[in-house]
Amino acid sequence: MTYLEGVYWDLDGTIANTELEAHLPAFNNAFNDLGIDWNWDPKKYIKLLRINGGKNRIAYYSRSNNYDFSDDLIFKIHERKQFYYLELIKKNTINFKTGVFRLINELHEKKIRQFIVTSSSKNQVDLLVEYLFDGFNPFEFIISSEDVELNKPNPLPYLKAVQLSGIKKNNSIVFEDSNPGLKSSLAANLPTIFVPSNIPTILEDNIKLDCIVDCLGDENNVANVIKGPKLKKSYIDFSFLSDYLMTVSNAEN
Repeated sequence: MTYLEGVYWDLDGTIANTELEAHLPAFNNAFNDLGIDWNWDPKKYIKLLRINGGKNRIAYYSRSNNYDFSDDLIFKIHERKQFYYLELIKKNTINFKTGVFRLINELHEKKIRQFIVTSSSKNQVDLLVEYLFDGFNPFEFIISSEDVELNKPNPLPYLKAVQLSGIKKNNSIVFEDSNPGLKSSLAANLPTIFVPSNIPTILEDNIKLDCIVDCLGDENNVANVIKGPKLKKSYIDFSFLSDYLMTVSNAEN
């Protein structure tokens, strides 16, 4: 029987909009501190988000612009960027996306196991979770960039999460907001719901989704299902997730 047992959450752009609000200014502050003549504007940074992982992003931009940055310098930039990112989190500049905390709470009350699978570093994730949830941690474990050799879009982060949780894939759901994340979860053969962030995303042609919503919604903000089961309420809830899994199961059978 198909029933929901576990939910894997991406972090940046899925649980909270962090890229433009915290990651981008942190990068630019790090460049400035180290005397590097780079300043990423939002348009440039959105393009760079096709490269997953902060150090990978720095290395890619370095190569693309004929800079010869050593691994040590890339590490130093990223380390400084992390410092500024954590400072921004401490100032409570980041908030939950609409409906996220509500749904996480509902799933927690229904004993649905929950996890985070992200390309962010562990200390960034730990601090953001601490500040957002104010001491309440509903996640059984976190797969961060330090936990796998290959990050998204490789399926390895989700495959490791599935292995650790022991939950069957057809009893699981992933929430993702980006092309790299979607490629990762779909390559791991996990039922996936796409919830866009505040960064414009054009889905790549090879990404085939069976569930897309514009937001998770709440009592004051109606969620719109672009593709997937019909909503029984004005927002995404446990009932909707169960209906979605049933739809996936029926399609496979």
